[in-house]
Amino acid sequence: MSELQQPLAEGWGRALVFVYGLFAVAATGRSAVQLGMEPDRAPLAYSLSLLAAVIYLIATTCLLLGGTTGWRVAGIAVSIELLGVLSVGALSYLATDLFPDKTVWSHFGQGYGFLPLVLPFAGLAWLRHTRNVPVG
Repeated sequence: MSELQQPLAEGWGRALVFVYGLFAVAATGRSAVQLGMEPDRAPLAYSLSLLAAVIYLIATTCLLLGGTTGWRVAGIAVSIELLGVLSVGALSYLATDLFPDKTVWSHFGQGYGFLPLVLPFAGLAWLRHTRNVPVG
């Protein structure tokens, strides 16, 4: 059996929970407005922004709940987040017609001060810091 070295929502984890929660709200609001007002303008971009919001919400919840399962699911969510921000960031430069408006991951999160690019690295570093260690 193994336990987490440190609870996920303590110390720096508390700051991550706050930032992930903030991004969950911001990305949900922005994508909902964009999809509600002009769904045909950039459906892929707006849908990816909504996906980002869901991933931020999952990461926030798992960091708050903690435990081994929370740690594992948070790791999956943050890994998908990293893949998403890197893929969408690159695609938004290569296929500009698909991203006429800024979204949370477009241009590597430029509209959010590049925090969406930094956040998954911080999340993965925190998860590595709190990784499972044998209890003995």
